[in-house]
Amino acid sequence: MFSARGVPAVWKRFSSSSTTTIVTKAIPSKTHLHAPLPDFAFPKGYVLTGLHCGVKKKPELLDLAVILSTSSRPTSAAACFTRNAFKAAPVVVSQEVLQRNGGRARAVVVNSGCANAVTGKQGMEDAWAMVRATDTLLPDPQSASETLVMSTGVIGQTLPIAKILEGIRAQVPSGARTLGSTFQAWERAARAFMTTDTFPKLRARTFEINGKTYRLAGMDKGAGMIHPDMGPPSGQLHATLLGCILTDAAISPRSLQSALTYAVDRSFNSISVDGDMSTNDTIIVLANGAATPAGEPEIDEERDAQAYETFKQELTSFAADLAQLVVRDGEGATKFVTVTVEGAPTYKDAHAVASRISTSALVKTALFGEDANWGRILAATGSIPLSQPLEPSRVNVSFIPTDGTAPLPLLVNGEPEKVDEARAKEIITQEDLEIKVELGLGSESAKYWTCDFSYEYVRINGDYRT
Repeated sequence: MFSARGVPAVWKRFSSSSTTTIVTKAIPSKTHLHAPLPDFAFPKGYVLTGLHCGVKKKPELLDLAVILSTSSRPTSAAACFTRNAFKAAPVVVSQEVLQRNGGRARAVVVNSGCANAVTGKQGMEDAWAMVRATDTLLPDPQSASETLVMSTGVIGQTLPIAKILEGIRAQVPSGARTLGSTFQAWERAARAFMTTDTFPKLRARTFEINGKTYRLAGMDKGAGMIHPDMGPPSGQLHATLLGCILTDAAISPRSLQSALTYAVDRSFNSISVDGDMSTNDTIIVLANGAATPAGEPEIDEERDAQAYETFKQELTSFAADLAQLVVRDGEGATKFVTVTVEGAPTYKDAHAVASRISTSALVKTALFGEDANWGRILAATGSIPLSQPLEPSRVNVSFIPTDGTAPLPLLVNGEPEKVDEARAKEIITQEDLEIKVELGLGSESAKYWTCDFSYEYVRINGDYRT
């Protein structure tokens, strides 16, 4: 029978002649990945909450988050959305809000427990209803909608919209308002994002631009159906994962979108749990300028390229931290694996090879079984067409332990090494490890973060709707 997460399970396989018992590994605890943060760590000018409105059956599970900017300055907004052909209603609605407003928005509303995807006309009406209800909570609400909306959960079911709207409307000043700016408020919002997640994914940091201190904070959710491919809300769309990042820096809308697109490609678009792209994947960033001195212009890539570059790199690093939390909480995951590909002709080539290794079921099951079957890594590497032909005689593959000990070469210049199997086993039994592939074709590199496939992953997804 199966066990709860974190407890070894026993499987019995029956045949006419014998019974085989398989004892699976315990899923590592994730509790150390979430800890309280001081209230001053969070950006200025935001209030948030998370509450139970009734999307989820259990009243102790939060399922609705509301995030408002209270800054007196204009708030810039940027987002990257899934390119899945079956884009959920909230994805379509949020794209439209951003395009109508020229990259301005002051609020985000999120529900978990129901994805509002493949729900037709009713789904679109419900998403717009969530937007309009949240607009009324903003100070000095405008005629145009200023709320972005996200949903996550089961696909193909309509929202219990009356319950959601009741929860949103309770946040008016005269109602049972729980909006706040403390750690507890941020944590409640992060918990309201969760579905099969085992911990709220919440981070904050400070950074400096031109001698001034600003803050970034963000939350995301995701544990399964994770292989995002996301892009900006206009033009070619590049990607169940939701994330919201807030900063009190003032960034122009176009530069915020440019920075986010760059950051997402090197963070959320570089993770995979199971290789499945969601209909709802969305990453939103708000920049409200609450920590920017009055009269100082927004940071813009054309007016102040150095300040913009600093912000872009801070956002990319922060987004990578949040993205890695999703992989660490992958459904049934017992390993956190960094796949590094170096020596590629282009970044696109390096990224494609890293993605293929990270999504290979054979690589991922070998990682779970702690089998150093590096031939599967090579097979995945060689299956990707590159911008110039791969030359096997130039390829190197190594296991890189995360404890600071020496790397273990597996393949050098296309020739297999005499591998110390005991050492290989020692590395692959660690919870964190790195697979490094050198192609020998150029100077570009890319990283991907992935996990293993376990029996527990099958159990979780075999009865997801029950």
